[in-house]
Amino acid sequence: METARALHGAPCWVSLLVPHLEAAQSFYGELLGWRYRPGSQKLGHYEVALSGGTPVAGLGEARDSLRTLVAWTPYFACESVDVVAGRVRERGATVAVGPVRFASGRVAWAADPAGAVFGIWEGGIDPTWKVGGRMNAPAWLELRTRDAFAAALFYGEVFGWDRADPEHYDIRYEHERVILRIDGETVAGLSGGAVEDAPDPRIRPHWHVHFRVEDVEASAAKAASLGAEVVSAPAESPSGRLAVIRDPQGALFSIESAAP
Repeated sequence: METARALHGAPCWVSLLVPHLEAAQSFYGELLGWRYRPGSQKLGHYEVALSGGTPVAGLGEARDSLRTLVAWTPYFACESVDVVAGRVRERGATVAVGPVRFASGRVAWAADPAGAVFGIWEGGIDPTWKVGGRMNAPAWLELRTRDAFAAALFYGEVFGWDRADPEHYDIRYEHERVILRIDGETVAGLSGGAVEDAPDPRIRPHWHVHFRVEDVEASAAKAASLGAEVVSAPAESPSGRLAVIRDPQGALFSIESAAP
């Protein structure tokens, strides 16, 4: 498979660990039309989801020790996972796993100071993968956190967003959130208001993946028929028509009909 290097600090992949992989494959396959091919086996069973033959996400079966982490996780590219992991620790956050060798690169899993989990990736990526633009694929990523400005400072310092080439990176405040654009494309938004100790995982800080679909109403109804919970019914938002879904194994995500 052809690989390329992602821009340092840019989103480069999303994945989901679940207790029951076949059930997740069936749900997302029915909802988003995904097909699958085997991926790396180093986390146990792992499948690469394909939309129109193009890789869009990873689905893995979690080991017993990881089964509480039923959540979509974004990965950010870097030139050195060791350097970035060091910056994470220096800023009072946690590197939970790694850095370790994984497939053709190296990876670490971390939690930011508010507790939101993300991945750090050093290595090649599929050159066809990107946030935005493709149907039934990640449209953009959203960090729901306590303090969006503090989070922007943390990620900016860890990944160099604040020092990046302005020809590539643009960070600004829009629609009551901090927006990150890379090469003119909105790839992430950082929103405030989450509460670290909230009993409801929808309120606790977390990274949230938005998937592009043709028809939000039809997709939300389909998700419900497949056993998911429609947490927020389809409604207009600054990023387009949007609904929030909790899949049958508990992972939250959004579907929307337009890019932000």
